[in-house]
Amino acid sequence: MSEIRGAKSQRLWDKRIALCVTGSAAAIEAPRLARELQRHGARVKAYMSEAATKIIHPYAMEFATGEKAVTEITGALEHLAEYDLILIAPASANTIAKLAHGIGDTPPTLLCLSSQAKLLIAPAMHLAMHRNQAVKENLETLKNRGITIVEPVIEEGAAKMAPIAEIADYAIRALSSGELSGKRVVVTAGATEEAIDAVRVITNRSSGKMGLALVKEAFYRGADVTLIAGRVSVAPPRYIRTVKALSISEMREAVVEAARDAHIFISAAAIGDFVVSDEFKGKLDSMREVTLRLKPAPKVLRALREEGLFKVGFKAVYGATEQEMLNAARQILKEANLDLVVVNDVSRGVFGSEENEVVIVARNGEVALPRMSKSEVARYIFDEIVKRLK
Repeated sequence: MSEIRGAKSQRLWDKRIALCVTGSAAAIEAPRLARELQRHGARVKAYMSEAATKIIHPYAMEFATGEKAVTEITGALEHLAEYDLILIAPASANTIAKLAHGIGDTPPTLLCLSSQAKLLIAPAMHLAMHRNQAVKENLETLKNRGITIVEPVIEEGAAKMAPIAEIADYAIRALSSGELSGKRVVVTAGATEEAIDAVRVITNRSSGKMGLALVKEAFYRGADVTLIAGRVSVAPPRYIRTVKALSISEMREAVVEAARDAHIFISAAAIGDFVVSDEFKGKLDSMREVTLRLKPAPKVLRALREEGLFKVGFKAVYGATEQEMLNAARQILKEANLDLVVVNDVSRGVFGSEENEVVIVARNGEVALPRMSKSEVARYIFDEIVKRLK
């Protein structure tokens, strides 16, 4: 499996993960999940209950992980192996009940009873079972023990296992340093829209991908995250608290409300600079000439006055020199009383792409980053934030 290890990131590099597969129809997704964990650098070994082996063959898990799956406990004492994380995905109602009551009669449950590793559970079962009071109580028991539950997707009469990418995100969070644990982070993302008439708007080309990368990075580091989203091209993660705010006024109101009890605020949204002076009623006649009058919009960043709030702003320039970029960043740094400003030149084809090229500017210097993925840019930004918070 060396050819796929670390193909997406090294966030789980050399972390040992026991992927426990139990008797749910979602067991057919386990090989794909194993490979996704490896794409982030993990070493994965499968533990399977007998019920799971009747749904998916152990050879499939061996092929996916490169290691023989554990289907029974032998004299080799497989249940005493050491792991950084035990991930039960899918977790059947039966396995959840056994874990809640300390029963270890399958390779997955016996491993859980014997290990000190962190435990992550992704339930999957028929909807009626998931709504059963006994199952609810068992899940609550596990949560009270500090075990993280990756909530299922409720649709088509089933509590389906969470998406594979989402489970991988939770695994990354579980094995991170947790340096932002207990911190509340607010991030804005996407483009705002201002009405011209009943059907037309003024907006911009922002995709929101940079803001979403920042949201995930904060989540990975253990923060309690709120996303305030304008128009975005990619759906926000299901596990992130999201507030929709399409207009500038909605964005301002949502930001002021969310920032009241936040520790870190990052304004990554492309918030419009202008609003229409007089919105037209109904729909404009497309056959006649129209003159639009615009007026400057109030700056959302300047509405924040919370003491102790670490504030990060983004500044977009177009066709600027490096010195012009720095000057623009330092101006907004001072005017809005920010801790950091991230400035980029949008003429370099970063709108809507998976990459960005930025300079992170602080009061005492700057860090210029080469072109890289937006997720990597997000890591650098949070490295700078954490360094200054310490």
